[in-house]
Amino acid sequence: MATAFSSDGEAALRRELGPAAAAPRGDLDGFYEMGRAAAFVRGGGFRKVALQFPDELLADAAAVAARMEAETGAEMYVLGDTTYGSCCVDEVAAEHAGAEAVLHYGPACLSPCRKLPVLHIFGQQPLDIGRCTEAFRELYPDRQSRVVVLSDVVYAHAMGELEQQLCPEYPNVVFSRVVCGDPPGPTLPGEVRQFGRQFPVEALGGLQDCAMFYVGAEGLALTSFMLTWNRCPFSSFDPATGCGRRETLNVNRALMRRLYLVERARDARVVGILVGTLGVAGYLSVLQHLRELLRRAGKRSYTLSVGKPNPAKLANFLEVDIFVLVACAQNTLLDSSEFYRPIVTPYELELACNPAREWTGNYFTDFRDLLPGACAHIELPPAVPAAEAVPDVSLITGEMRTAHLCDHPAPQLPPSTALACRDQTRALAEISPAASFLESRSWRGLEQQLGQTPISKAVQGRRGIAIAYEDEGREQP
Repeated sequence: MATAFSSDGEAALRRELGPAAAAPRGDLDGFYEMGRAAAFVRGGGFRKVALQFPDELLADAAAVAARMEAETGAEMYVLGDTTYGSCCVDEVAAEHAGAEAVLHYGPACLSPCRKLPVLHIFGQQPLDIGRCTEAFRELYPDRQSRVVVLSDVVYAHAMGELEQQLCPEYPNVVFSRVVCGDPPGPTLPGEVRQFGRQFPVEALGGLQDCAMFYVGAEGLALTSFMLTWNRCPFSSFDPATGCGRRETLNVNRALMRRLYLVERARDARVVGILVGTLGVAGYLSVLQHLRELLRRAGKRSYTLSVGKPNPAKLANFLEVDIFVLVACAQNTLLDSSEFYRPIVTPYELELACNPAREWTGNYFTDFRDLLPGACAHIELPPAVPAAEAVPDVSLITGEMRTAHLCDHPAPQLPPSTALACRDQTRALAEISPAASFLESRSWRGLEQQLGQTPISKAVQGRRGIAIAYEDEGREQP
């Protein structure tokens, strides 16, 4: 944590930038599926389209945009820096450009969007089918093994060929299918539909009796899968290294860490709701749900939109005891070990504040599962009078606390009626307790101080970087 807060940034300031490395993809048409993308633009009649690239594919952005404009006649706008995670469709940046649709390139969490039509082009990364088949045979020597094959979206194009290799030998192997957006109709019995993947498990006797084989590198997607399906043994094949392995990540230890954060959330009095997405469908509903949950639990809440969270940003809110991050299923599992305050998921906050929700061994990373009508929604129980509430003891501090829902939040401060002059036009503004707290801080940013700073001629300033000016240690003339 010391590095995150006290780094002087010298390495970044002294880094020399060279020309961008050439992209390792010679066939842009194949990798970026130009024909399918152009058909999507022409079929929708779109005249202005946003192209969203992750950092690792930005080197090809100009060439792809030029080719798309030539083939479709539409205007193309490159979105190079996403507001939140690059796996989510950045509808906010696309709307700033007035785009009518989005072409999303690279890895994606496949969270459904709210407004704009989206076409996902994952990029067809190469996969050694023969080596992957050998690794599968080594990991599952029993030909009757019940296995569900999952993959990173960038290798989805090769799953059909892998299925042809494995299914004749393994009759109980099921391959998941990538589904973009919410498929129409309800989920069929014996079918799993999560994380943009869909696969049947009825013939395998249920998901609890299956193993999972993941094709892709270690990352947030695999972690999310392992926490959600934590009763299934996992194996993986990394196409970059050509190695298969049984996943040794101790899921129980990871869950213990998450349950510790649940206990921290029970102790918290002030909760910061971090907006980590403005494009995933249902984010407004879950924000309202969390505010009501915290109000009923007697906790004070603040809604914060800071873009991509980092330790320095969140350290500005010292009055917040814990943060809850509303983001897509992949980005919601943020490692908060470097942060000054812990960060939990909406499901973990529900475990802490909703007495009707109990730990069953199931873990939900998609916040939409908690909304009314969803598979994991649990109604808040009726409020309990304070006199009848049963107190419990915090497992962290050892102090007594009340674990009940109330009709009105006890710790909330009464609304302020103090009025103050806001500006020179004598407009009146109400001073809230939160505003009073922020007003008392010693640093409030740059102030213009018009008419107060004396006018002087331009003089030569210091040379170098802030941590080591060239004239450091010498008296200024």
